Amino acid sequence: MSTADQPGGERLKGKRADALRNRQTVLAAAAEVFVTSGVDAPIRRIAAQAGVGMATIYRHYPTRADLVTAVYRHQIEACAEAGPKLLAEAGSPFDALRRWIDLFVDFLVTKHGLADALQSDSERFAALHSQFLDRLMPVCAQLLDAAAESGEIEPGTEPYELMRGIGNLCVGSDNDPRYEPRRLIALLLQGLRRPAG
Repeated sequence: MSTADQPGGERLKGKRADALRNRQTVLAAAAEVFVTSGVDAPIRRIAAQAGVGMATIYRHYPTRADLVTAVYRHQIEACAEAGPKLLAEAGSPFDALRRWIDLFVDFLVTKHGLADALQSDSERFAALHSQFLDRLMPVCAQLLDAAAESGEIEPGTEPYELMRGIGNLCVGSDNDPRYEPRRLIALLLQGLRRPAG
């Protein structure tokens, strides 16, 4: 007899689906709040954004490090899944690359606060960094290859170099209101373009 066939099984299944939905909603809200306010943003702001009580957040993520780690993993997966989707939907491979880099920058803003949040857990941070490279470098490579094959960019750009360069441009943006890395990233992308004619 499966759980769903047992008395109350459907209710249990529904509760699990609700809990998963709540977690996804909390992670999406936390990512948004972290991008605009940093990883030290008040939990009550994340709860309000997600439309849940603070107890729901603490039930799933007892510490801030747990929440930041979960958001980080969630964003890695969202960024990885977005690459092929953007390639299928965007007007051109270069447009897909540009839009993916926008998502990547949002992700990096959160990532820069991660080291502070996990300063006492360098092992967890190292594992997350490996996951970040393993999942996102192949996606970046796919987008770069597609843009090169379409003749929109010069071939030969290494995904690691591009991702690292964008990461370096994002450093310090959270504590200097006069610095907007997206402007420089737009110039970097323009530099990848193959000259017309």
